[in-house]
Amino acid sequence: MTALVRMRLAGLLRTGRAVAPILAGLITLGILYGGGRAQPAEAYGVSAVVLFPVLAWQTKILLDVEPDVQRRLAQVTVGVARERLAGLFAAAVAALVTVAVALLFPWLVGGVSGPVDPGDRSIPVGLALGLWAHLLVVPAAVALGALASRASVGGAGYGVAVLALGGVGAVVFGLTDSVAPWLAPPIMAVARTTAGDAAALTLLGLTGWALAWSAAVVGGYLWRRRPQG
Repeated sequence: MTALVRMRLAGLLRTGRAVAPILAGLITLGILYGGGRAQPAEAYGVSAVVLFPVLAWQTKILLDVEPDVQRRLAQVTVGVARERLAGLFAAAVAALVTVAVALLFPWLVGGVSGPVDPGDRSIPVGLALGLWAHLLVVPAAVALGALASRASVGGAGYGVAVLALGGVGAVVFGLTDSVAPWLAPPIMAVARTTAGDAAALTLLGLTGWALAWSAAVVGGYLWRRRPQG
């Protein structure tokens, strides 16, 4: 399965299709941080929201770049379950690389504020919350991107629709007064938490929510996979 993961990551890089989502993410983050300096926790909370559709799109591209015949051969070689898990794992690795770039980016462009004094603890706390926020986005974005992949929905148009609905729905259902917040991953709630008081129970609850939502969507992806896909 490791070889299959490497092959899919190599295919994403060789075809140059990895450039589009990364470039889109950097441009969006550049606009975000161009508005002035912010505290790391607040800045990273918004950054995680911005990255959610980018990582989902990146996942879809990674899973779609492999030809259908090659995917069927992989199923015969390593088994159906391992083939599908290899795709999800490769997408997660690619997402983590993008997250690492996103975490470093604001420091390169001066988008975050440094410590006011040597005893200021806001920076390490903000970095920890920012890392948590971005890592929480990864499984949800990978799940949505997998659900939107060609092997799941069968066509490019349907995949774009799933991505668009998922990205917009994450914001709309994530609003404070949402009537059905459980329909979306808690990326908006995470952003609000990083900008305010982050209690331990709140962080634990949001983590469980994100993982449960991701597991449900991954289950939908595995169920949707066509027998020939």
